Amino acid sequence: MITSGILINILNPKLSIFFFAFLPQFVSTTEPHAFAKMLELSGIFMLMTFLVFIVYGVFAASVRSHVVSRPMVLTWMRRTFAGAFVMLGAKLALADR
Repeated sequence: MITSGILINILNPKLSIFFFAFLPQFVSTTEPHAFAKMLELSGIFMLMTFLVFIVYGVFAASVRSHVVSRPMVLTWMRRTFAGAFVMLGAKLALADR
């Protein structure tokens, strides 16, 4: 599962397009080692993204344990999502084409 996630991210062209479109504006055209500078900026970006995802994961794990340990919270979450889907379905059913 982890391997497939890594392969999906590596083979995703959006990330490459982002790096080619965004990062070059931070590298001078007179930079003697432009490729090394691009690799450095890419590494910094990936490290920052990794750290943010770690924070998201820790937060999600703490929220999960808080929610799962309280059956009433789960019940209200299910009701809220069910109501939202019913309202979206009604909106879709009543929408003009």
